[in-house]
Amino acid sequence: MARYTCSFAVAISLEELQSSLGELLRGCHFDVIYNTGDYLMARETPGEVSFAKLVTVEALIDRTKATADNVQVNLVIKNEELPLQVDNHCRLVSDRVQNAISAHERWQLLERVAT
Repeated sequence: MARYTCSFAVAISLEELQSSLGELLRGCHFDVIYNTGDYLMARETPGEVSFAKLVTVEALIDRTKATADNVQVNLVIKNEELPLQVDNHCRLVSDRVQNAISAHERWQLLERVAT
């Protein structure tokens, strides 16, 4: 199973982050399938790759460290594909999501840690 994690902090209010995170993922060709406010799960839109390569994003918004204008989010980006190559589909999608986070016009990225 391919699995990539990313943690980032953005200068935005908690309420604004919750709505714009779903928009950001939809812009990266994901369908939000579960959203509780603190936790969001999205699956890549089918059709481009085989079912085993479809990527799932799980986002956990850390309310314990959130301030009025600073929120931390932890992402797990994964699929069922074995990561036999460095440039596998999950890695490429992970890079695309992280680049979208960095370039988002309504967010000011304060910190990002990817593994």
